[in-house]
Amino acid sequence: MVRAYKGLSLVEQAFRVSKDFALEVEPIRHRREDRVRAHLFLCMLAFYVYRHMEKALAPILFVDHDPEGAGAERASIVAPAVRSPAARRKLGRKRSDEGHPLHAFDTLLKDLATLTKNTTRVGDTEVTFQQYAEPTALQRRAFELLGVSYRL
Repeated sequence: MVRAYKGLSLVEQAFRVSKDFALEVEPIRHRREDRVRAHLFLCMLAFYVYRHMEKALAPILFVDHDPEGAGAERASIVAPAVRSPAARRKLGRKRSDEGHPLHAFDTLLKDLATLTKNTTRVGDTEVTFQQYAEPTALQRRAFELLGVSYRL
């Protein structure tokens, strides 16, 4: 029962994150039922993507990336939550195990947003080509953790 009650905090966190800077969900101003349902569906889909990205990026975020280790440190389910040894090490150094500076989810997204893809035109001709900015080591690691390429 205690575990189920503590699970409610995940629901509360979902609403906080969806209203907070991370997802920037605006108030619902729809009148028709189908539009309200679509709006809520998109909000929950955005939260789902956010949680999966946060889990994948945990090694370079201020997030405990070893929840099993944290659970082993806890005396009982009613005891206050504790960080895992890996998280305490990471937070103490303010760096990931690879040496990258740690980020909050929103600051990492801002860092990733600096990558650009530019279309360059050669003189007055119709010849164009795509040019990508070179990612930093942290940006490269973030894309590795997500399993995607920064070149679309």
